[in-house]
Amino acid sequence: MSDLNALIEEARLAFEQATDPAAVENAKARFMGKTGVITALMKEMSSLSPEQKRSRGAEINVVKQAIEALLNERRQALADAALNAQLAAESIDITLAGRRRGSGGVHPAMKTLERIEQIFSTIGFDVADGPEIETDFHNFTALNTPDNHPARSMHDTFYVEGGHLLRTHTSPMQVRYMQTHQPPIKVIAPGRVYRVDSDATHSPMFHQVEGLWVAQDVSFADLKAVFMDFLQKFFETTELTIRFRPSFFPFTEPSAEIDMAFTSGPNKGKWLEIAGSGQVHPNVLRSVGIDPEQYTGFAFGVGPDRLTMLRYGINDLRLFYENDLRFLKQFA
Repeated sequence: MSDLNALIEEARLAFEQATDPAAVENAKARFMGKTGVITALMKEMSSLSPEQKRSRGAEINVVKQAIEALLNERRQALADAALNAQLAAESIDITLAGRRRGSGGVHPAMKTLERIEQIFSTIGFDVADGPEIETDFHNFTALNTPDNHPARSMHDTFYVEGGHLLRTHTSPMQVRYMQTHQPPIKVIAPGRVYRVDSDATHSPMFHQVEGLWVAQDVSFADLKAVFMDFLQKFFETTELTIRFRPSFFPFTEPSAEIDMAFTSGPNKGKWLEIAGSGQVHPNVLRSVGIDPEQYTGFAFGVGPDRLTMLRYGINDLRLFYENDLRFLKQFA
């Protein structure tokens, strides 16, 4: 039995010298593998008598169990050491201050709308608000839009149940405002609008700001003065010019597209269409109970998203709506 006790001590030393799980498994194979010491001892029993086999087998089982216990003990010791090392490396000092909640910021499109409202309020314009789900009357009929006009088509307009639709412009807010106010009227109507369109410069949901001034003897000259003043304040420069190109809108007559060009800087000389405008059509005034023989006015509609792109040098409208924090944090 002394030789077997020596074997246990030898196994103890081998396991203690194993510094990682792989070394432990190699030591195990040395003692308990198919070609290990224990297996060799079992094979030697073939030459013994039955009585000797029982006695020797019992002794070998005791040794085998002792070595297995040493093996499991060493495995557990190495696992505990590895866990403690990991915990030490990944420890968290709970006494340190936690991460603060990040502060938000105003979306660039909202920054532009707020800026536009502030600029027009300085020259006496009110701000109108209204529903985004509109009636056909307020969105089309009251604005002198014929029944066969392409804008009424499903290709341009989102229709919903009950004969209603998602407003395609903010002009319905002007109609509602004129229904409840008497001239002189100076109002802008900012808000979200919806059309079936989507690419790098168009979105099915976008923003629009429309302006309306109805009073006695309001003319195109007033429109030009108001719009030029607005652009100079918005872009904080006088180095720009505008031009009016004849166009057609059912709710204005005559009508014009407004183009803008900078006279200095990287965009010098590049004309860009930024608004539609015109004298308010007499039929629009009649639809809200205003006498077109006594009052005239002008209206315009500008895309603030396009103004935002120009102001900040943004080349893809879709960035406004993808909620990518890398983009939005630039404006926080």
